[in-house]
Amino acid sequence: MYVDGSTREISASDFKKPDPLRPVQALFEFQTKGVANAQATDFLKVKVMDQITSSGLFSEVSEGPVTGGALLSITLNNIPVTDDAFSKGFVAGFTFGLAGSQVTDGYVCIARYIPNASGQAIVKKARHAIHTTVGNAAAPANSTKAENIEVAVTSMTRQIVSNVLNDLSLDDEFK
Repeated sequence: MYVDGSTREISASDFKKPDPLRPVQALFEFQTKGVANAQATDFLKVKVMDQITSSGLFSEVSEGPVTGGALLSITLNNIPVTDDAFSKGFVAGFTFGLAGSQVTDGYVCIARYIPNASGQAIVKKARHAIHTTVGNAAAPANSTKAENIEVAVTSMTRQIVSNVLNDLSLDDEFK
């Protein structure tokens, strides 16, 4: 497994901090092809909530409603990028690994921030990918090898969430 190198993590110290900081209710959901994936949500939720908290963009991060009604919803959707991944894996297996292939899973992260109950939503989007090689395939260019799927998904999530949080912080409407 390889984490694509096109989307890099942005340090929270680079985010433009609003003044004053306000509390926010934060929600996170992981989806697979647009359908909620409870197991992946449970696996990543604490990590994403910690990342939002440590971003320095909010005075308080809560899973429940907050004073002022601000709401940040982050959705991470796993979408297929490589066509017919099953047959590529089958061909690699059938040839005992001599014919290699690469399968890519794409990820789209959408952050939707609503500053108050009557506020206009600010929406930010970022994309990322994890590549998996099967059989005798070369490592994908511009990628970092991950020791396992857990490390790959955790790294990808941290990187993509940092990008939508940074984009949110740079938006003139985010005050």
